[in-house]
Amino acid sequence: MLPAAHRLLDSDSFRFTVRSGRRCGSPTLVVHLAARPSGEGPARVGFVVSKAVGNAVVRNRVKRRLRHLTREHLPMLVGLPGSAVLVVRALPAAGSAPYDALASDLRRCLSKVT
Repeated sequence: MLPAAHRLLDSDSFRFTVRSGRRCGSPTLVVHLAARPSGEGPARVGFVVSKAVGNAVVRNRVKRRLRHLTREHLPMLVGLPGSAVLVVRALPAAGSAPYDALASDLRRCLSKVT
């Protein structure tokens, strides 16, 4: 579980990050990273998992896995200048991907956008 201070909840921040942030794609997910204009506060992370990924059980499993994986990478985001905002969008292949594949895709994409 991500701490409440690191959760991205408002749609304006999601929209800002997806439209103006740096992006990296992989077979299972797309990562968007941007710095908030205010530049203050902790790094925040949000997830987008659509119905194309699978039914509710599959979508929730993908979200839990991604939350756990991003929690491990949070210290890397805190070290960025300003206040980082990360949006992880799961692609349909994420529903059937094993945990290790999600982990390697997320690690590779985060290294490219940071």
